[in-house]
Amino acid sequence: MKKVFYLFAALLFTVAFVACAGGAKKTTTESDETMQTETPQYSVIDRPQVDLSKFETDKDGYIVIFNGKDFTGWRGYGKDEVPGKWVIEDGAIKFNGTGGGEAQEADGGDIIFDYKFKNFELLLDWKASKGGNSGVFYLAQEVTTTDENGNTRMEPIYISAPEYQILDNANHPDAKLGKDNNRQSASLYDMIPAVPQNQKPFGEWNTAKIMVYKGTVVHGQNEENVLEYHLWTQQWTDMLQASKFSQDKWPLAFELLNNCGGPNREGFIGLQDHGDDVWYRNIRVKILD
Repeated sequence: MKKVFYLFAALLFTVAFVACAGGAKKTTTESDETMQTETPQYSVIDRPQVDLSKFETDKDGYIVIFNGKDFTGWRGYGKDEVPGKWVIEDGAIKFNGTGGGEAQEADGGDIIFDYKFKNFELLLDWKASKGGNSGVFYLAQEVTTTDENGNTRMEPIYISAPEYQILDNANHPDAKLGKDNNRQSASLYDMIPAVPQNQKPFGEWNTAKIMVYKGTVVHGQNEENVLEYHLWTQQWTDMLQASKFSQDKWPLAFELLNNCGGPNREGFIGLQDHGDDVWYRNIRVKILD
């Protein structure tokens, strides 16, 4: 009889132990899931690009991607056509701003040159209105996300692309935000300040240079190199983590920017609608492959 009792007691203990262990495991799993930062499901739009061989190459080997006359090769980000607020004025691309900041209107929005560049040097001239704000994006992707109801939305260009800041430093408040002037013109927006800060006043033309070569990126302004950094390195990841694009604050932006350019490490060049008048001209690219 004792043997039966001890066997029964042992069996009860085993069942209780397994039940407790299973309960503990479930609790731990639920806690882990609560702590995880999830990245939304996203897709990158893949569509035919323009044929670069049809664009003029200047005497210095740069492909002229804006001819000063029309928007050949350009379209809206996530769109088939250039939005109406972008116009051609005196040989320059102009955005007609309304002062609405980033609250883009139906006939506004960012524009891109419809070709994904990999290793390149981009040169252009730009000028801003008083208090003007814009930006030049590179290695950009067209990204969409889908919610739990199956609704698809276009994500903003800046969550996949580094930004060369375009700003009237003297009159736009963004120049005093961020850290160590890292939102002033030619800066890597919200991450690295342009040094020296040699911007010309609003209404005057500035020259910009962006070089991307095997992960090394250089920004230039008015014939001087003003910053350098290295994509796809621990330095790049650390900068993202210290910015508004960190993994905790914005997991989708962190993932896309940390791997910007996608698997082929290439992407679009884009111009930003930030609601203010801004002009771009003499836009040309040299392939460095």
